[in-house]
Amino acid sequence: MARSREIKRRVLDLLASDGWEAGLGDLADLGQQAVAPLFSALCNPAPLVRWHAVTGFGVVVAALAGTAPEKARVVMRRFIWSLNDESGGIGWGAPEAMAEIMTASPLIAAEYHNHLLAYIHEDHCRPDCYLEHAPLRRGAVWGVGRLAQVRPDLASRAEPDLLCALEDCDTVIRGLSAWACGLLGLASALPKLGAMSQDQSVLELYRDRELQETTLAILAAEAVCRITGHAPAQN
Repeated sequence: MARSREIKRRVLDLLASDGWEAGLGDLADLGQQAVAPLFSALCNPAPLVRWHAVTGFGVVVAALAGTAPEKARVVMRRFIWSLNDESGGIGWGAPEAMAEIMTASPLIAAEYHNHLLAYIHEDHCRPDCYLEHAPLRRGAVWGVGRLAQVRPDLASRAEPDLLCALEDCDTVIRGLSAWACGLLGLASALPKLGAMSQDQSVLELYRDRELQETTLAILAAEAVCRITGHAPAQN
């Protein structure tokens, strides 16, 4: 027990430190022992610690997938269960961590990307995995965008759902959808991105391992630039 507490403290201290990226290799070396502390960190009150835990999951579980694939699958199944209504929990950080793991592990990406895409797919004709709770769905949309950064071939099937999400009532979901549409080069999103171009609503986006403040208008402009190859016309 004392050993577990010590590892948890070490992991939390690392995630909260300025030099956290340099310690990611140490997390990977901990292997399975780092998993429980990372799950705990996903619920930390500090946003940066939570996001660093997402990155940490990618490093740790990808390493597990390379040496003990079934242990990596157990972690993924735990995330999936946490997002199931029957779990009794909420699953904070689960879609984001799942996506980060998929960017780092081709094996896990091939086996689990459909679960991630299902979290933003609403089908009224049959039961599905759609996350109705907007804060959780934000994480899933971010996850699709993160997957699009590294494995756009796997994320591309989310096109219809991302187009719908561009009109979501939740500001963060609209912004994250714009980011993902740009990464996937979705020309079909251009009309809705144009409509977003004057929206100065503010949101935070974790990308390139940094938590950045941006606006819907900026993300829409970035997406248009990616899709068309040139900046949108200025009014």
